[in-house]
Order: sequence, then structure tokens, then C-alpha cells
Amino acid sequence: MPSWGYSIKKLDPEKTALASGRDLPISLKEAREICKTIKGMMVKEAKELLKAVIEMKQPIPYRRYHGKVAHHRGLEKWKWPAGRYPVKAAKEILKVLENAENNAENKGLDADRLKIIHAAAQKGPVIKKYTPRAFGRATPWFKKYTHVEIAVMEV
Repeated sequence: MPSWGYSIKKLDPEKTALASGRDLPISLKEAREICKTIKGMMVKEAKELLKAVIEMKQPIPYRRYHGKVAHHRGLEKWKWPAGRYPVKAAKEILKVLENAENNAENKGLDADRLKIIHAAAQKGPVIKKYTPRAFGRATPWFKKYTHVEIAVMEV
């Protein structure tokens, strides 16, 4: 049993399935934007979107972290048509989404009727290292990790 929990509570265990990715080596900002985009989608649509992002055919709209982000074709319906192609984060979140889908199938839920009801990214641990430089200085070399959790429900 894990020592951590999920940020979503009071789910019906017969209709929902959960999955989480802990200590993923991806950007928190990119993960947050992807989770915000796929929340409310059907699992099949979200998997197609993430595969298109990995192939750099469909950008992810950036709603919060859109400063100095270029506009891209395909994002005209958003208030800010700024977006990027977060390939590394999309690969990791796709793995977590497939885990949630497999967990739902293992519970006996219909995979074609699954909807993402919760997708969240939280800050994980930071590994702090320092590279020595000339004249007694040092340069920080930090490695940041992210936690991602996804909940799906049969509709």
C-alpha cells in the first residue's frame, strides 16, 4: 500500500479507476497544461491527442504559462492561441493514461466509455547538485520531478 494518496476523494469504486505516475522527470508547467487540456475528454480522444503531440502535429494550448509562447495553427478556438509541443511530458502522461485504462479494464469497466474526470500534476522532489566552477564559485544543477494522477469514469 502506498504512503501517498490522491487529491480527488469520494469516487465510486465500481465506476472509476485511478492511476498515478510518481517522480516523473518532466516539467511541472508542461504537465499542468496537458492535464488541463485532457480533463473532460474521453480516453480514446485523449490518447489520440497525446500521440499527435508526440508526432508534433497538434499543439497543446498554454493557458497559464503562455508568456512569450508562439501562436500555432490549430489553436484558434482558444482565448490565447499560444501553445507548444511538450513531447517528453506527453509521452509520460500517455503512459499514465494507459495505466488508468488498463486498471479500468481490470475492474471490468468498458474501455470505450471511459471519460477522464480528474487529471492533475503536482510538484515532486528536487534533486539538488552543484557543479564547481572557477574561483570558488558553483553552478546549481537541479533535477525537478513531477507527480501526475489521472482518474477515469465509465459514462
